[in-house]
This record gives sequence, structure tokens and C-alpha cells, in this order.
Amino acid sequence: MIVTNEKVRFAVVGAGHIGKRHAEMISRDPEAELVAMVDVRSAEECGVTTEIPFFNTVEELLNSKLEFDVVNVCTPNGLHATQSIQALEAKKHVVCEKPMGLSKEECEKVIFKSLQMSRNVFCVMQNRYSPPSEWIKKVVQEKILGDIFMVQLNCYWNRDARYYKKGGWKGTQELDGGTLFTQFSHFIDIMYWLFGDIDNIKGNFADFTHQETTDFEDSGFVSFDFLNGGMGSINYSTAVTDKNLESSMTIIGSKGSVKIGGQYMNEVEVCNIPGYEMPILAESSPANDYGPYKGSAANHHFLISNVVQTLKGKATATTNALEGLKVVEIIERIYNVRNEQLNVSKVN
Repeated sequence: MIVTNEKVRFAVVGAGHIGKRHAEMISRDPEAELVAMVDVRSAEECGVTTEIPFFNTVEELLNSKLEFDVVNVCTPNGLHATQSIQALEAKKHVVCEKPMGLSKEECEKVIFKSLQMSRNVFCVMQNRYSPPSEWIKKVVQEKILGDIFMVQLNCYWNRDARYYKKGGWKGTQELDGGTLFTQFSHFIDIMYWLFGDIDNIKGNFADFTHQETTDFEDSGFVSFDFLNGGMGSINYSTAVTDKNLESSMTIIGSKGSVKIGGQYMNEVEVCNIPGYEMPILAESSPANDYGPYKGSAANHHFLISNVVQTLKGKATATTNALEGLKVVEIIERIYNVRNEQLNVSKVN
């Protein structure tokens, strides 16, 4: 369904760090308009100072008779699928923060509803917009690296008591879902976007420093094969002391090797491709800054622009609902390996 009004009208559900980021980027886009925000807390408690309507539930928003086109779901992970479906049933388009859900089944229900109501679901995977990501996508697509032999994804971050506050949703199985969902799904998305699906998953998992703050592991070594050829690994941890260490991807191909690194996979550290001249890339956006800790690149303005242009029939979704489902499914399969190990250890 093409949006024909002059501005695409957005309502943001969730007024935490990410919800405020969405609201700010919507307000900055000349073809977008922020018309409402929703949070279980009051506007004052959220630190939101705005003239627009503020609601405490999705139901209040949808029953308000307010006219808008898009609902941005920026709430705890475990609410994403349910609230996306609520918005779709009201015939609204949806922008859903990562992850799209906490299971493949939840994501399938969202996709079914979007098809039933003929509405779009945009999944937030803003790291695709970073210059190194756009560059390596082209390199892989054009087979400049040749056949892919090995891919290593390293994600070593700090998430400590400053992040996991008592009484909050972060760290809970029901609303957070796990380290791979909340911290590292952006990087799993980039890997899937570049190299496709995986199989033959093996893993080793540990909880080094978060026994008192989370319901799940904080670290893991995971290996697998790509269905399109080659093998890969994801090595991750949130047990790094004080601040994030790195987010990197090393790619070994038959015609060369590349490493994209830095704290947020925002720098090309190695480009060893004989006969290939590395182009000069645009500067990457800074990381989202949440005070004591930092997140992925602040590329949400690209996302909002893509949503607007897609709904006006001038572009296509950068990350569609099926891709959002695949990232969730990959994480779910990795966690199935973890859960099997836990069950075996309990029996022994």
C-alpha cells in the first residue's frame, strides 16, 4: 500500500534509548512526521518533552482515532512480535527493532499477519548502512574474493551491572531472550546478508560474570558450515571488562582476505586482494552512546528514510520481514545447541 499523504506519519512505541532515537530521526526527516509516542511510564518519567500525544499502551494508541501510517516497535524484545501484530491488525505498517521476535514461530505469525493485511514490516538492521558493510557486500556479490573459505565473526563487548539493572527487562529470558538476540543480532544479520544460511552448528557456551544479573550465557564459541560453501564461526562475549573491545569479521577467500574491525565493525583493517584497489569509503557513523556503555552504529536516519521512500513507492525495504525471521531462526538454532548441552549436563 502506497502512502500518498505529503508526510509519512509515525507513532513510536517504547520511549527508552532506542525509541527516543527513532523519534529524533523521524523528526529530522523532512518527509516524516512524529505524531505519537507510547510507553508504560509517563512522559516525564521517560524524559520526553513533546507536544504530541503520549499514550501508555498500544491499545490506547490504536483506539485513539489518531491518523498515522507506521508503528515503530521499540519495546523489550519479548513484546516485539505481539505488538507488531497488534499494529498490523489495525492496518498500520510496522518498523520493528531487532529482534523481530524471540522465535521463528513468532516471526512467522508477524509475516502471516502482514500478508493478510497487505502491510509492510521493516526490520531494524541499521549496520547494513555502514560504509564498510556496503563495501563488503559489493565485494562478496561480485565475487572479488572468489570462493569463500572461512568467515570468523568476533563480538567482544562489555555489559555489566551498569547495564543489567535490577527490576528491568534486560537479562530476563522472557523479555530479553539472550545475548545473541540483544547484543549481537546486528552482526549475525550482516553475516547472513553476505553469506546466507548456516548448518552443522556446534558450540561451547559459558556464563563467566553474569550469574547474578541474567538468565542466560554471556559467552560462546560457535562453529558451522555455510550452505553456499565455506565454514564459519561466531565468538562472542559480554564479559569484557569496563568497555567494548571489538566487533570484527575476518573473511578468507580463494582470491584474497579482508578484515573489518574496530569496536563496532566500522573500520576496514585489512584488504589483501591482489590486483584490487581499495576505494576510499565514507566515514562511518559513531556508535549509539548510552552513557556507560555503547551500542551499534547510529544509522537510524538511513532506516527512517528507507521506510519513507519505500512507502511512497520510491524504494524497497533494506531489511524485509523474511530476513528478520532468518536472523531470529539462526539464533534460535544456535540456542537449541546450547540448550541441548545444558540438558545433557543436568542429566550427567
